[in-house]
Formats: sequence, C-alpha cells, structure tokens
Amino acid sequence: MLAISIVVPLYNEEESLPELCAWIERVMLDHKFTYEVIFVNDGSKDKSWKVIKELSQKNPNVKGVSFSRNYGKSAALHVGFQKAEGEVVITMDADLQDSPDEIPELYRMITQDDYDLVSGWKQKRFDPLSKTIPTKLYNAAIRWMSGINLHDNNCGLKAYKKEVIKTIRLYGEMHRYIPVQANWNGFSRIGEKVVQHQARKYGSTKFGIERFLYGLLDLLSITFVQKFGKRPMHLFGGLGVFSFMVGLFITLWLIADKVYSIANHIPFRNITDNTWFYLALVAIIIGSQLFLAGFIGELLTMNSDRTTDYQVREEF
Repeated sequence: MLAISIVVPLYNEEESLPELCAWIERVMLDHKFTYEVIFVNDGSKDKSWKVIKELSQKNPNVKGVSFSRNYGKSAALHVGFQKAEGEVVITMDADLQDSPDEIPELYRMITQDDYDLVSGWKQKRFDPLSKTIPTKLYNAAIRWMSGINLHDNNCGLKAYKKEVIKTIRLYGEMHRYIPVQANWNGFSRIGEKVVQHQARKYGSTKFGIERFLYGLLDLLSITFVQKFGKRPMHLFGGLGVFSFMVGLFITLWLIADKVYSIANHIPFRNITDNTWFYLALVAIIIGSQLFLAGFIGELLTMNSDRTTDYQVREEF
C-alpha cells in the first residue's frame, strides 16, 4: 500500500524542480516511506515539463500531468488529487519555500493523531510587507466567516487523509478554502503545524496583488455554494416569495384603503397615482424573477457538473 502521495502544482519552476525532487527522495528514503510525487505542470512556458520527464526517468516514483494551458493552482491540485493513490496526501509548492523535512511529522499527525487535515503555518515568513499584511487580514476574514481557527489558510504545505481530498472540488481560487470545504463535508478534525518558511531561491512569485480580490470573491462564492449549492431554491425562492408577498401586501393595502375611502365618502387618489403602487409592482416583479432564478438553479444543479473540466495535454 502506498503511504504518501506528494502533489506539487507548478508554473515555470524549471530551476527548482531537480533540487526539490532530490530533497523529497532523500526524506522518503531516510524514513522508508513508499511514495509517489505527482508534478502538475500548469501550462508552464519554460522547460519545466521537460525537466519533469527527465526526473521520472531517474526516479520511477515521479509522475507528471501537464495542462494544455495555465488554469491556476486550484485546477492543478484538483487533477493531482484525482491521480493520488497514497493513504496520506501532502501538497507543497515547487519553489523550495516549503521544506520536505516537514513531511514525516505531517504524516505522523494524520496517521497517529488521527487528524483529517493538517495545515502548515508559516509563523516566520520571508515575504515583503506588501504580501504579509494583506495575508494576515485575509486569514482573519476567513477565520471569522468559516469559524475554522487556522492562522495560514494559504500555506501550500498541507497533509490530508486520502478520503478527504477525494471529496474536494476545486476551481477558481478555491484551493485557499480546502479546510473550509473539508469541514463542511464532515471532516472536522483539522490541525495546524508550525512549518519552516524559506526564502525563494529561484525566480519570482507567480501571484500578484489581484489574488486577494479573487480570493475574497471566491470566499463569498464558496460560502454560498456550500450552503445553497445543492438547494438554490431555498435562497432565491425564499427571497422571491418574501419580495412577492411584500408587494402583494402593499397592493392589497392600497385596494382596501381605496374601498374604505369610497364607502365613507372620503376623497381618494387612484391607486396608480400612489408611489406605493409602483414600489409594490417592483417588489412583485423582483420576487417573481428571484423565484424563477431559484427554479433554473435547481435544474442546473441536477443536470450540470462541468466546473472542473481541465484539458490535460500529457501525463504519465
């Protein structure tokens, strides 16, 4: 039985791959782990895929997947998770900022301490303030919205039980919220380990400041999807019925007020001359549209599942 699958998403990391692979191999041999390393080439423009092929010829434990274009880290992890066969799955970045020396302890926490998921925490970082300060604010927002007390949701170094990653669906920037998805899927034993963060040795970061905006939008998206993704009618239909009933109540109130005025010979205006009539009309229209949106959402939920289709050019 394969003990560990190491999933490494990468984009233009040809310089670091040989060193990372040798480092992983040394750690695995020292601890006598059976393992596989799955490099997922996310449409790199350099020679990364050629390097991965060369590494696989030297080490049969090295496997590779190459996308036809750049899809992003979530897509790379999703495909790597599908391919992984180890009982414990470790994810790490390819830039040598994550240390393979952390793997044995992460493995122990999963297999002996019975955690479903263990997330790395880069307590001491070698990143500029322009990256660390937004990251801290971002992590605080995730803790507040999800209730999961992790200091570093975005740390690439994580360990999972195999059954956890097989329930995760990743797209967009959802890789930041794997612990959130795992918790909502019933895997609530989530731990954290302080890990060493190393300065980047080769190249430069592939992520810009826009990732925080995209990440925030995806946080809102995943919150909605997890709560209402399988039952959109509960949200849209509920809001639609509420809006429709408000509009209907106002309309009935206007009619009753006019009938009362006529019966008591009180001067009155036509209903269509009253501002409240148009507010009621808008509420009824919006309510009907929201209800229809919920109905269409239910149909799409039952008949479509194509959010994780990625074009793989080559794999071995």
